[in-house]
Amino acid sequence: MGDVRGRGVAALGVTGLVAPLTLALTAAAPAQAASCTTQAGPYQKQVERFLGRPVDGKQSAADCTAIQAFQNRHGITPAIGYAGPVTWGVVDLMNRQKAAGNNPGKDGACPVNKGRIACVNLTLQLSWVQDGKKLVYGPVPVRTGRKGYTTRTGLKKIYWRDIDHVSNLYDVPMPYSQFFDGGQAFHSVNLSMWNPPGSHGCVNMTTKDAKAYWSLLRSGDDVFVYGRKPGT
Repeated sequence: MGDVRGRGVAALGVTGLVAPLTLALTAAAPAQAASCTTQAGPYQKQVERFLGRPVDGKQSAADCTAIQAFQNRHGITPAIGYAGPVTWGVVDLMNRQKAAGNNPGKDGACPVNKGRIACVNLTLQLSWVQDGKKLVYGPVPVRTGRKGYTTRTGLKKIYWRDIDHVSNLYDVPMPYSQFFDGGQAFHSVNLSMWNPPGSHGCVNMTTKDAKAYWSLLRSGDDVFVYGRKPGT
């Protein structure tokens, strides 16, 4: 694996024809069926409010069913309907993404003097494509590197693209891969974008968004990654 890593790093500086070392997350195993808990979690009221349930801070059978369905939808385990910190983390992130609205670059962090550029805000787990100050596509939710495999920050360039890529580390498909930093790439996954804890460094996207990025971006286009993913 060390030799493969060396060739991948060399590819970044020398040629885009050598397949890089790829970092991807294997698909999560399907959640096991679990019974609903009768216990209210520390974030019961917040999760009730988000899910449109009566906000009383008390766990009911209907509350638990709604929370459990949310957990199953996004791969949160254990899916027992408990409004704990992991579930609240997903809800809080969704709320903050919604608050960003259609002006994701309002913080001024992503460069506007580079022409077409793909921006990745790790803090909000959002990505978009802009051209100068003009928003071209997005913002869209993304799933970036987990603790220990963080998506590296800074200004980068797309240097290699492979529409039907397969990870040579994990033997999993990485459709619409566009590599911008060693083995880190934009690519689609068949997972919720809010599935914790995150990828092995890549910027995961839905198939729809990965296809759009594939159409919009080209080798040599800039990518700017900034912020810090919650929990990393």
